[in-house]
Amino acid sequence: MVEAVLIDLFNLPVVFQNNMEGLLCNMLETIEKCSSVPAPFVYVMCCQMQESERKGEQDSLLQGLRDFQSLKKRLEVVHALTTAAALYAIKQRLDEKDISIIKIILPTLRKELMKVYIDHLFTPVYQFEFEDLQVASDCNNLQITEPQSEGQTLSMQDVALIRSEIQMYLESLPSLKGELTILKSSLIPDDIFLHGFTTRTGGISYIPTLSSCNLFSSSKRRDPQAVVKENLRRLANAAGFNPETFHKVKTDHANAVCIMGKTEPESYDGIVTDQKGVTIAAPGADCIPVLFADPVRKACGAAHSGWKGTLLGVSMATVNAMVSEYGCNVKDILVVLGPSVGPCCYKLPHESAQEFHRIDPKCVRHFDTATPYIDIRRATRILLESGGILPENIQDDSVTDQNQNITFCTACHPDKFFSHFRDGTDFGTQIGFISIKN
Repeated sequence: MVEAVLIDLFNLPVVFQNNMEGLLCNMLETIEKCSSVPAPFVYVMCCQMQESERKGEQDSLLQGLRDFQSLKKRLEVVHALTTAAALYAIKQRLDEKDISIIKIILPTLRKELMKVYIDHLFTPVYQFEFEDLQVASDCNNLQITEPQSEGQTLSMQDVALIRSEIQMYLESLPSLKGELTILKSSLIPDDIFLHGFTTRTGGISYIPTLSSCNLFSSSKRRDPQAVVKENLRRLANAAGFNPETFHKVKTDHANAVCIMGKTEPESYDGIVTDQKGVTIAAPGADCIPVLFADPVRKACGAAHSGWKGTLLGVSMATVNAMVSEYGCNVKDILVVLGPSVGPCCYKLPHESAQEFHRIDPKCVRHFDTATPYIDIRRATRILLESGGILPENIQDDSVTDQNQNITFCTACHPDKFFSHFRDGTDFGTQIGFISIKN
């Protein structure tokens, strides 16, 4: 069932705008007749005029819309300078109401354009259906019909212009929840490596559990790739790396490792490189983003280590890749565990907890309960040390000086970090990143 109707009047000629109130009245009546259940919310997308000579005309138009809104409280008119701005404003209204099923009524010539905007500003969480808007020249004969054809295909130039418009608009948005903050480890030498762990502040993502510097988009979340790309651009600008040479692991909660420069696996939780200026990264929203640096051979790595990846040995798999590919000595490799869910909060079913208990009984608290508390950081450290990493070359929450600690519990700090464990399925993601300086 359609939850909202979006009426696209953005490029409607002025001759129609002069009779906007009557047009909208007719349109709403048509929607009600065509719908078995009237849409609970209706959004009208209009262009905001810029020319000073048309200011009086615009004021008159907007006043007419305001009068209409007072009569139809389920209608909201959104006017903006660009389609991207108007559509993104409507997206925020939809997200506030947790609306996912939307009907768009629009001129036939706007349909293919609108699909490109939707592809960039929405995710598969949303479902859209389209109806053609046909308006007679006298504005008294309004028809809404099912589309007969897909219309003309857009050129590559048209698509590029839409992408540019979206990018420029997103770049203009203010940062939310404070300044962008990057945590750095004193263990990794900053004269050789550029690295850090992100927090949740300083981005533009506005959905509460994703706000604000979310760095991961998926088909199950409401934050689109365009917004994540803008968050990454702001991070890259603050950190000093090139977002065009940025590579993040394709998580599978396993132990495969990608070697930069070789054939990329379909999915992998570890990545290594010895290429200068290439930034590699691992996500984390409770799972551990782990960074690896060898200042002798000048190689680095990143791994995503959740409880499954920890048990499968993804961290040592990343170390082994650095050793085999770049001739690293395991005793030279530095390892930093980033913000992740701590043993204070994280629980697993008893069957899974048994696997951690076999690594070290101290990795499990309240072992005899149905859902014991698990310390995946301790398990990771033990497996790394067993593989030859020197204890002094690992930084985690065992650091005694809390001013130096960066392995905070993500679940315990909602102001600083995203947490799947705490926030549920529509959660944001931070990352750990590293590169070799030129």
